[in-house]
Amino acid sequence: MNSEKAPVDTVKTAVITLSNEGAVLGVKLSSILNNPSVFLHASVQQRFSGIRFDRLLDIASNIFGGFRRIVFIGPTGVAVRAFGPHAGHKTTDPAVVVVDVCGRYAISLLSGHEGGANELAVLVANCLGAEPIITTTTEARRNLIVGVGCRRDTHSSSILDAITSTLSEAGLEVSNVRLIASADIKSNESGLIEASRILGIPLRFIQSEEIRKDHYAFERSELVNSRVGLPAVAEPSAILAGRRTELIIKKKKLGGVTIAVARENCTSSE
Repeated sequence: MNSEKAPVDTVKTAVITLSNEGAVLGVKLSSILNNPSVFLHASVQQRFSGIRFDRLLDIASNIFGGFRRIVFIGPTGVAVRAFGPHAGHKTTDPAVVVVDVCGRYAISLLSGHEGGANELAVLVANCLGAEPIITTTTEARRNLIVGVGCRRDTHSSSILDAITSTLSEAGLEVSNVRLIASADIKSNESGLIEASRILGIPLRFIQSEEIRKDHYAFERSELVNSRVGLPAVAEPSAILAGRRTELIIKKKKLGGVTIAVARENCTSSE
């Protein structure tokens, strides 16, 4: 049995919303954000619990200065107007992520790299099945996505070896990997989570229904389908985790780990 534990989230986080729809998403996010402080507009139904406010502008300064991470569920423009005037420097400002009320996008808005908003956007996206939107240049220049499938309780060392050896054999650098990706059924695999942490690369989980309905010509596996109810894991995860992706390394099995690598094509470099 794998003895590794997923890291405990102890960072002070605020979740803010103006609507009932946003409050529903806030409830979902509370499970992964370690009991965040929830701020709800006065118009939100009383069945949702949280700190009530009438005007976001009145409390924006206190929230901005009192939390290391802020998830605002509402329009991006409102977040910019509320928190923008309080921004100081990327090394000291809190991470700010904006989520639309339909839960489709998780946007890294402020302190993306240094403050951890990029990582937070991926975490939120994994929880909601949303698309993480990350626009920092350092991340955009990394164009590789490594899809990973693994047996239950696979140790992080086996996953790390599989990733690094696959990339090395192809003449690819770990420093060019933007995401590690797997299926949502692997979201509690501590070895996979630990491997991502050691490499310092965000781990994105793709919703199972997306994999089942995808029509990309990845290799299907009857064995994988019988075990986890999916046609494959590594290849579709690598493909679906990015945009304009092409599979450059088809799935390779190394012990109990399966690796596939996709490359994202940047429009400006075509």
